[in-house]
Amino acid sequence: EYQHFATSFTTIHAPDIKSQIDRIYGEERYWPEPLIQINPSYKRAIGIRTLVDQGVLAPLCAEIFQSKGTPLLLYKHQEQAIALAQAGESYVVTTGTGSGKSLCFFVPIVHRALIDKRNRGEARTRAIVIYPMNALANSQLEELSKFIDNVPGAPPITFARYTGQEDAEERKRIADNPPDILLTNFMMLELLMTRQDEVDRRV
Repeated sequence: EYQHFATSFTTIHAPDIKSQIDRIYGEERYWPEPLIQINPSYKRAIGIRTLVDQGVLAPLCAEIFQSKGTPLLLYKHQEQAIALAQAGESYVVTTGTGSGKSLCFFVPIVHRALIDKRNRGEARTRAIVIYPMNALANSQLEELSKFIDNVPGAPPITFARYTGQEDAEERKRIADNPPDILLTNFMMLELLMTRQDEVDRRV
C-alpha cells in the first residue's frame, strides 16, 4: 500500500527513465520492513503527596503536580532525580519518550521557587530553563502552565518564555516583572548575557 501511494505522484513517459526507476523501486530500498519496538514499562515509586507529607517537597507541590485532582505518582527515575536535586547534586536523565523527563527538573525547580518566594518575597528570576529549540520551549511552556493552573486563584509560581518570539511589549513586561522561571534557548541566553540592549540587560 505504501509502495502504491509513493509511486502514484508521477507518471514517467520516457521508457529509458521509467525502466531505471522501476528497477530501483523493485529493489525495495524505499520501503524497508516495519520497525517494531517494545514500549518499556517504567517502574512506579512514590507519590507527590507522600513526598509533601515527608517534608521533602513544599506543600503546594501536591496541588500543582496533579492530574484530575489526584497528586501524581512518580516513576522511580523521577524520585531519584528529585532526591539528587534536594541534595544539591548534578544529574543527567536519559530515559524513553513519555517517561516524564520534564518532571525530573520541573518538580525540584518549582519546589525551590516556592521555598525561596516564601523566605524572600521579592520578584526575581529563580531558575532559567534552557532548551535547544524554540519548539521544545513552547511545548514545555504549555506543560508547566497545565500544572500551575491546577492551583485556583493567583498562580503560586510565575513563568515566562523569552526566546526571541516575544514582541517588545512582552519583553518589557518580563523585564518589569521578573518571572520565577524563565524559559529560553541557548542562543537567546547568550544574547541576554552579552547584548547591550537595556531591556535584555534587565531580564
